[in-house]
Amino acid sequence: MRFVDTNVLLYAVSTAQDEALKATEARGILDGTDLALSVQVLQEFYVQATHSSRPGRLSHDQAAGLIEAWLRFPVQETTVALMRAGAQAAVRYRMSYWDAAIIEAARSLGCEAVLSEDLSHGEDYGGVKVTNPFRRRRYDKGRRP
Repeated sequence: MRFVDTNVLLYAVSTAQDEALKATEARGILDGTDLALSVQVLQEFYVQATHSSRPGRLSHDQAAGLIEAWLRFPVQETTVALMRAGAQAAVRYRMSYWDAAIIEAARSLGCEAVLSEDLSHGEDYGGVKVTNPFRRRRYDKGRRP
């Protein structure tokens, strides 16, 4: 299984011209059947997608409807055990608690990969490897692959 980070969900709903290729890629990812999420990711999506400063922001009903649709995937709930694992991973991997909680949620669900633009592509966190699905020259002009 592959764990989907918040940025994939946000690109999937983006209407920005400069994000059109990423939006198409994100929608394709979400057509998959081998995906997993966490409550944290869904919360982050809701907050960011409905934020008043977001161009093309979603209404509550639109965001809630998408979240309901994504509940077809396994979703890791936020638990005390997950919080503790995230805090330990934050220290071990020298990353923010929130990023570590993503890694640990993926691990809890048995995911081998986290699809994320925010974490380091190719990094292996004790058996959970990060893949940036948007890491292509056509998306990141001027950046080296």
